[in-house]
Amino acid sequence: MSIAPFGTSPAHFAAADLGATSGRVILGRLEPGRLDLTEAHRFPNTPVRLPDGLRWDVLALFQGVVDGLRAASRVTGGQLTSIGVDSWAVDYGLLDADGALLGSPYHYRDGRTDTAAESLWPKIGPEELYRITGLQHLPFNTVFQLASAVGSSQLRAARTLLLIPDLLTHWLTGSLGTEETNASTTGLFDARTGTWSGDVLKALSLDPGLLPPLRSPGDPAGTLLPHVAEFTGLSPATPVTTVASHDTASAVVAVPATEPHFAYISCGTWSLAGLELDAPVISEASRQANFTNERGIDGTVRFLRNIMGMWLLEECRRTWRARGMPTDLPTLLDEAARAEPFACVIDPDAPEFLAPGDMPRRIEAYCRRAGRPAPEGQGPTVRCVLESLALAHRRTLRRAAQLADREISHVHLVGGGSRNELLCRLTADATGLPVIAGPTEATALGNILVQARAAHQVGDLASMRQLVSGTQELRHYSPRGNAASWDAAEARVTRDGQDLP
Repeated sequence: MSIAPFGTSPAHFAAADLGATSGRVILGRLEPGRLDLTEAHRFPNTPVRLPDGLRWDVLALFQGVVDGLRAASRVTGGQLTSIGVDSWAVDYGLLDADGALLGSPYHYRDGRTDTAAESLWPKIGPEELYRITGLQHLPFNTVFQLASAVGSSQLRAARTLLLIPDLLTHWLTGSLGTEETNASTTGLFDARTGTWSGDVLKALSLDPGLLPPLRSPGDPAGTLLPHVAEFTGLSPATPVTTVASHDTASAVVAVPATEPHFAYISCGTWSLAGLELDAPVISEASRQANFTNERGIDGTVRFLRNIMGMWLLEECRRTWRARGMPTDLPTLLDEAARAEPFACVIDPDAPEFLAPGDMPRRIEAYCRRAGRPAPEGQGPTVRCVLESLALAHRRTLRRAAQLADREISHVHLVGGGSRNELLCRLTADATGLPVIAGPTEATALGNILVQARAAHQVGDLASMRQLVSGTQELRHYSPRGNAASWDAAEARVTRDGQDLP
């Protein structure tokens, strides 16, 4: 299979990629046999704590995007083949009848949804909700955010709900739509029919007109509004393409899989570990295991679980920085590599680790409640976090394989976590499977590749992945060490789930 794209001259694509802590506009240059990325602009994503809760500063994010498009325009002489926007899932903005934004969107880590599920269950029970949506129960899913907002003046005034990447696409183009990979994370989407669920909307007493029509990755989203074109220096005819706007869906597009029977871990703030399937797995066993069925590109299903991810390490570093302690990551990882193995392991998905705060202290408290010594010092704490994540990767992939009746021969670990050599090695050791790490910029690559296919510059999904495999830096890790030690550590975490209050 050739890795050369169809075009013979370079094409330039801009990926606006919004993460939980920062946003970037990445410029992709595609020519035969080559795909290069350049960061045109990076900007912070800093939540704001207001009296009524934790909010996203979405106006600053939009300004960061258009600043990035202007920077990209300067590099390319005002010529972009296309633009695409992706972000995290579940959060949304509400527009009134005039199209004005009704307040800053809530952050999914805001505590207002802590008891929202209980208010919804009398109207649609957890078994029925999973039967329709196939979605992992997470307290911040859009369906529970809306349940917590029922009766609010803001929701009463709303006429349109737009997920974050669709909101920014609307501000770029003026068009309204909801991209389906992100829609599938909301708890409002029927996993089998691929449409909005009337039964869920009825349970929430929501007007179906609140939700715009669905779009698929590759669909045109419009062209730039005149004032956006003027500010950026781009042509008003510049297309904005619907990409796989859930950042994990874009990352999975760029998994460099050239052989079957692979699993993937998209590792950043969250670790999303699972399989790519042709159909959803919706059973009582998958519900009890809390697995999710989210849409991927070309009708595929991302059968996975959300794991807390590098959030734990980054919150530790944030706390240490506030205390005036060193936070240089290479130094911390070197100390962690020398720390005693399996001195303390935790369940990274324990609810106390979800909200921002003093993560080292929460880890210490967890270990003490479990009757184990808490890690002492930064290196042992980092070791605890990374071994616990590796165990969660192992646990999740093994259960996914059982539920889907699939074999796994190797694991692709993509995203920012693929830079963490210690985590990659520990994941190979824990799973007992070879790990292929990279690309680091999987989300931006997937975003750009979907745009490129819409512009007839690349072929099918297999061709896109072959292009990634042939042009991006990948690192290989083979399993080593004592499997019995990982089994014992896993048993300790399992007992925690049974015994801890």
